[in-house]
Amino acid sequence: MSLRFKHLLTATLLTAGVVGSTYAQAPKITRIRGEVVSLNGDQLTVHRRSGDTVVIALKPDAGVGSVRKIQLSDIKPGEFIGTAAKTDVDGKLVALEVLVFPEAARGTGEGHYDWDLGSNSTMTNANVDSVVQSNSGRQLTLSYKGGSNQVTVPPEVPVVTLAPATRADLLAGKAVFVVASDDGANHYTGLRVIVEKDGVKPPM
Repeated sequence: MSLRFKHLLTATLLTAGVVGSTYAQAPKITRIRGEVVSLNGDQLTVHRRSGDTVVIALKPDAGVGSVRKIQLSDIKPGEFIGTAAKTDVDGKLVALEVLVFPEAARGTGEGHYDWDLGSNSTMTNANVDSVVQSNSGRQLTLSYKGGSNQVTVPPEVPVVTLAPATRADLLAGKAVFVVASDDGANHYTGLRVIVEKDGVKPPM
């Protein structure tokens, strides 16, 4: 892994809100999910899943990245992951997606906190202590400073890791996950963009 890509990954994790309870709780940070309508200079237009269309002013230093698929079987004890999850009828966590962090980003955003990928969703960024196969998928035992969780990852849940991308990849119709600041008047400034590449959509 090049030094430049390591810096890119660090910027992704620290500014994207992919991890980090501090960012998840900050009132002026919002996560925008949708599809690219157009990129005109620094103006990124996105049609959101909620149905509306917003214009996001990308900061000159706003990073652009992507994700690539890996296998559920690639998750091994000792790795550091982030997983958005929902609570099932038995009160157990079931993963909605899993992001395996590069080693350089270990510990970033560590913890368990609320997320916005559906109602009552949570995010856990933690070390994988053990992996056990079950009838419903793989059960991960996760530990983080101040606590631990068990999360079941069904076979169909997307498992990804971070990969490089550029603004040239921000093409119309591509799925995007944008972390932006919001001045309270629906004026968005993009801090970080994760864009669909090679057919892999950001699941965050």
